Amino acid sequence: MSKVVEVSPTTRHEGHTKLVLKVNDEGIIERGDWLSITPVRGIEKLAIGKTMHQAPKISSRVCGICPIAHTLAGIEAMEGSIGCEIPDDAYLLRIILQCANRLHSHALHNILSLPDMYLPGTDVQINPFSKEEPVRSVALRLQRLREIGQTIGEIAGGEPIHPSNPRIGGMYKNVSPRAKAKMYDLAKEGVSLAVAQMDFMISVFKNWDERGTAAVAGSYEVEKNSKFGFHDQGYMAVDPLYGNTNLDADQRWFPERWTDVRPWDWYMGQEDITLDDPNYPNHATTPAGGKAWPQMEACTAVPLYDGAPVEVGPRARLAMFRNYDRKGAMGLQIARQMEYPDTLYSMIDAIDALDTSGSVIADEIPQGDGSLGWCANEAPRGTDVHLAKVKDGRVQWYSLLVPTTWNFPTVSRALEGAPWQLAEVIVRAYDPCVSCATHMMVVDEEKKVVAQKLVQ
Repeated sequence: MSKVVEVSPTTRHEGHTKLVLKVNDEGIIERGDWLSITPVRGIEKLAIGKTMHQAPKISSRVCGICPIAHTLAGIEAMEGSIGCEIPDDAYLLRIILQCANRLHSHALHNILSLPDMYLPGTDVQINPFSKEEPVRSVALRLQRLREIGQTIGEIAGGEPIHPSNPRIGGMYKNVSPRAKAKMYDLAKEGVSLAVAQMDFMISVFKNWDERGTAAVAGSYEVEKNSKFGFHDQGYMAVDPLYGNTNLDADQRWFPERWTDVRPWDWYMGQEDITLDDPNYPNHATTPAGGKAWPQMEACTAVPLYDGAPVEVGPRARLAMFRNYDRKGAMGLQIARQMEYPDTLYSMIDAIDALDTSGSVIADEIPQGDGSLGWCANEAPRGTDVHLAKVKDGRVQWYSLLVPTTWNFPTVSRALEGAPWQLAEVIVRAYDPCVSCATHMMVVDEEKKVVAQKLVQ
């Protein structure tokens, strides 16, 4: 008979989530529900009636880790609605910004993943804050990669976190020749660091994959199995690096293929919790005797593409554009590391091509007639889709389909077959960024809010 265990909250990722797991007598997950419990932000509603220039700045505030992706996706959705093409040099500055965001984000995720891992060839778990070598050198390398990413982002985007330079129609200003030279020098320095970091992390993840057991967040060890984190869902990605909009001749994302399912129709109903573990790290399992109700507690819709969940992110990009085929949670982790060098090389190419004397603002910026525009931006965690309708310069409708929203249902499938104590390792492989995923309220057929406690 299945038992039910709840892990709440999950840790070492952005935002707040929980796991509700049905497990068999051997502790293997038969069904897993991973859901957001981060309060709703209401970004789409805040944007209605605002100018098209304000809305992307509002949406970028939904998150402090991927604001560059949200800024670019929001702006390009508005540009898609009004039919505004931007100058080539503005596009190059956006490419540089995109690469800076990815470099910083991947390095940050390494820090969050390392405590689950071991130094290859040893039984020593990695503490990224240790002063011992080789971990100390790895930590310093990661911080330098993050510094390079954020400094270049600040130069191209105006701010290191929420970029102020991108605007509807291009960019507010080009960079100076001296700033271009500084970005180039930083990117060149980053190449050797990124290659070394990629090699180290891939060896760590392959080593973990080959182990027979793994520790539960630094605590006791459990046996693993050979298909840890596998799923049979498809992939969705629109570009190896940047993105795609409705203005592109070669459109690679199609709004008519997207549908939303209510949490009520997707997640488990009310369940009695019948299993807990006082030894689980941080005492994160809910005591037996309590109740879990995923379909009422989930804060996100469930987006589907062609009627099914899809995986987005590094592996999806590599699978669709480079024939990458490594499955499982570590297959995803390895794919993320493989993006390190390409990110720096793409950044250098864009800096090389940038003309600092070129115009970065469109000659004419239409005000829009209410047509649908969209942008699918390949954020570090996956495809970040923004859709907008702009009329007379003001936003009539706005929607965000962010990477972790796409990955929630796919991760739930990937949990099946794994030891429940290691479920968080699978979740962390997807580098979840949850805050920007909570963008809806749960209502019934009469539009009555049925999860009001989540939005108070």
